[in-house]
Amino acid sequence: MIELSTFTSAVAAALVGIGLASGAAFAETMAPTAAVDETWAGLVTDVFDDRPILDGTGIVSLEAPYRAEDAAIVPMTLKAALPPGDTRSIRKITLVIDQNPAPVAAVFELGDTARVDTIETRVRVNSYTKVHAVAEASDGALYMVESFVKASGGCSAPAGKDPQMALANLGQMKVKQFGGTATAGSERREAQVMIRHPQYSGLQMDQVTRHYIPAWFISDLSIKEGDALIMKVTGGISLSEDPNIRFSYVSTGAGPISVHAVDTEGKVFQGSFPLENGGT
Repeated sequence: MIELSTFTSAVAAALVGIGLASGAAFAETMAPTAAVDETWAGLVTDVFDDRPILDGTGIVSLEAPYRAEDAAIVPMTLKAALPPGDTRSIRKITLVIDQNPAPVAAVFELGDTARVDTIETRVRVNSYTKVHAVAEASDGALYMVESFVKASGGCSAPAGKDPQMALANLGQMKVKQFGGTATAGSERREAQVMIRHPQYSGLQMDQVTRHYIPAWFISDLSIKEGDALIMKVTGGISLSEDPNIRFSYVSTGAGPISVHAVDTEGKVFQGSFPLENGGT
């Protein structure tokens, strides 16, 4: 027969063991969350100078896959619109991939008259991470939403195209236009800008030399309709190979759509595309 004191001691020891195991599991569960929150807190300081950031629900949204099919080409959709009656405008949207080596994927500065409300693009995701979209209103107020993406290795993934082919097609542009008529301020239109560029991140390895390929990417991109700015994009290593940006805007009707891009080597790429009516 087991004495009561022995039994009690055994139970107590077991409970302590369970408590320690549960505590360890809890700590293990909470540690990544704490690290993620600390990362974002640091980015608020570094990127936004510790300015107050409000809950952006109903003003800005971020659509991203929970589990990405390809970490080097992760689709992101940003939408921003102020409530009816709000006389302000959205002048900037910043896309931040918290755990990427260079977290600021892109900053989209929006033209005063274009009223851009939707932006779609593709990014690299280096590890499981929160992604933040921060919209800035014309009075300087910041609004944020977040999403979580499971992906890894996107920043170091080899380029999808042969380097020689990439160089041969470097800077080639294409603009697709969707719906609407080219009349001033009357209809919302969509357009898609595509540029050939390898967008080297600096983390990819040359499979022949086994050396890292130096970072080389489009750093500045501006899109206009006539003389009116639709959007200016400041990009980094997180934008995918062959940058692709689709957006919804209100046309001035002035035309044409012009695209001007500069990469980190100072190479300039530009193109002009006439407005199309009823594109599909």
